[in-house]
Amino acid sequence: MIACVDVDYQDTRAVAAGIAFRDWGDDSAIAERVVSLSNIEPYKSGQFFIRELPCILAVLRILPPVQVALIDGYVWLEENRPGLGAHLYHSLDGRVPVIGVAKSRYLGAVNVQELARGKSKRHLYISAVGLSVSQAAKHVYSMRGPYRIPTLLKRVDLLSRGQRGHV
Repeated sequence: MIACVDVDYQDTRAVAAGIAFRDWGDDSAIAERVVSLSNIEPYKSGQFFIRELPCILAVLRILPPVQVALIDGYVWLEENRPGLGAHLYHSLDGRVPVIGVAKSRYLGAVNVQELARGKSKRHLYISAVGLSVSQAAKHVYSMRGPYRIPTLLKRVDLLSRGQRGHV
């Protein structure tokens, strides 16, 4: 199973969403889960994982077991400075590779591959732990959808924001 996860925040509450699918070319999920959490840590610059990681782990616990997880963000921020993806990987005891799919460039990020999808002139920024960045980029590139953001990543984003309609 492959999982995409995303989190939306409103003050001290968060909604974490996760979807699971079997193959990179799938255009629909076989499982969708949403969990609402309260008493969320406030945002701290440079320590976003403190706020986001518990939310992601909560939704992963209610999804079918996964072999790869995709997050909205980076795996590494700078050399030897873990981002959300690295923290997630370590929280999962290094058993589940994590692919970071960021929509904007983080200048200090290391081991990142730019990826163009669809007709967009804007890139996605792919990072990974537990598999090579080039393999991660190939997986994201092969995901369904004609636009910059693959269909299932867009779907999990909408779910986290409470929009359950079709993409």
